[in-house]
Amino acid sequence: MSDGGSGSGGAGAAGDRLAPVLRPVRAGNGFEEALEQILQVVRLGLVPDGGRLPAERELAERLRISRVTLREVLKVLQDQGIVESRRGRYGGTFVRARPEPAAGGEDELRRRVEAVDVEDTLRFREVLEVGAAGLCAAHGLTDAQAARLRAALDATRDAPLADYRRLDTMLHLTLAELAGSPSLAAQYAAVRATVNDLLDCIPLLVRNLEHSQAQHGALVEAVLDGDADGAREVMREHCEGTAALLRGFLP
Repeated sequence: MSDGGSGSGGAGAAGDRLAPVLRPVRAGNGFEEALEQILQVVRLGLVPDGGRLPAERELAERLRISRVTLREVLKVLQDQGIVESRRGRYGGTFVRARPEPAAGGEDELRRRVEAVDVEDTLRFREVLEVGAAGLCAAHGLTDAQAARLRAALDATRDAPLADYRRLDTMLHLTLAELAGSPSLAAQYAAVRATVNDLLDCIPLLVRNLEHSQAQHGALVEAVLDGDADGAREVMREHCEGTAALLRGFLP
């Protein structure tokens, strides 16, 4: 398996957005935790379909595991059809395109719902998101951090439907990371991956996306204005809206 260059998934392009997910694993669980973290990267869309994961050397260093263990993890993901290995000058490990969300339909949604506690997941997500929004507003952002948040918001505007959920996830993950707590960001990445698994089974509704975008704009404005109460309230309404939409489609 070739290391290749860092490409679209390397530290230069993706370092910031991968930081909340890729972190040193605990001794004794290297294989399992590394597998979980790389799956989160894929499920969150942090490396899009067709994109290249960071080079083996970088992944091993971030996760603090041996290259042998990492290759075992990547072999499992390749066997499951989640990634593919390409050799040569432009080789590396690439995320394979997943089937369209609609392909799963109600049966797939029912299967995924049975595997998680949906209400617990939605409430935990709300606690983390509302807390992150309040922290960012209360503590303030540097100019560079504010620019990152604005850029994440701008990326969601006029985004093609096929890319919207990934870019929406990036906006929320950016806010969680800017809250200044790596533990919060890591927990949010995990719960968001679970939420995305459920959302991927329901259709993207244009009217809902328009409302979501309006809330995104109000949220970012409140954070940048230092309005902690306002940021928390907008985020709470936003999370409640997503939860209500998801519950409406639950079997």
